[in-house]
Formats: sequence, C-alpha cells, structure tokens
Amino acid sequence: VDEQWEAIETMAEKLTFQDFLASVAGEERAFAADLHEELSRRGCQVAVKLAKSGYVVSYSHRKRTIANVVCRKKGLAARLYLNHIAQYEALLETLPEEMLRLVQEAPVCKRLLDPEACNPKCATGFDYQLRGERLQKCRNGAFMFPLSAQTRPFVRALLIREAEAGE
Repeated sequence: VDEQWEAIETMAEKLTFQDFLASVAGEERAFAADLHEELSRRGCQVAVKLAKSGYVVSYSHRKRTIANVVCRKKGLAARLYLNHIAQYEALLETLPEEMLRLVQEAPVCKRLLDPEACNPKCATGFDYQLRGERLQKCRNGAFMFPLSAQTRPFVRALLIREAEAGE
C-alpha cells in the first residue's frame, strides 16, 4: 500500500499544465491556455494536481493562491480567491446576473462574524460591497463559477485585476 501511494505521489509531482490541457476540450481548452499564458506573464506560479473529479490547476501570485481551476463532470469551474477585491469591487457590478446570484448565495464567512466560530487556521473570508449591500462571504465559496461562454470573460477580468492588485 505504501508503495502505491509513493507511486501516486511521484506521478502527481510530474503533472504539468500540458497534462491538464490535454484533458480539456474545445472552447474550454482555448480559454484555459489563454488564461494560463496571461497569468504566467503576470508572474503567477502554477501547480497541477490530481483530485477525485480530475485535474486541479492552482495559480498563486506572491505566494498567495488567487485561483483554482477544477475539472468537474459538467466542465471546468474556477474558484477565485480575490484577496484584493476592495481595490476593484466596482468590477463585480458588471458581472452577469447568474454570476451575481452565485456570489450573493455563497455561504457567509463565520469567522468574519465571530472569530471563534470557525477553524482558527481559516484565512478568513471576503468583506465587500455589492449593489450597495455589504457581503461577508466564505473564501471557499464566494467566487466559485462554472466556466461557460458567458462567465469566462468575467473570470478572466477578475483574475487579471487580482494579479495586478497583488503586484
């Protein structure tokens, strides 16, 4: 059993973005390649892992994760960690209704409401304004979007702003 885990860990260490890209088809592939190039050009580091549902590609900037692109049965999804959202929160107002609905329905950050209510190792969620309403959302669900033709340009714009804000 230990040998099997060592083989899996060794294989996981060798995963590349090209491995992930080979598992993605059509418009999603073109988007993933373009986003990868854009974020790499802005100094983001990439890590590719294998999860139960498929590949997970993590992008980090200045040692902070800004996004995970995950393979799901219905296609790709992106979980964004918009640590500098206060610097460009007006961009949220431009999101399509479906994305706004997902943001508004995301779980509340327990730690922002009560620091004792969540795991002390939790990095705390996001506190921002949307449509004149103050939102305090959990960082793991606040900005989780399926990557569709409608959402891809907005996800790209948010990630570019996040990378620029972190410079």
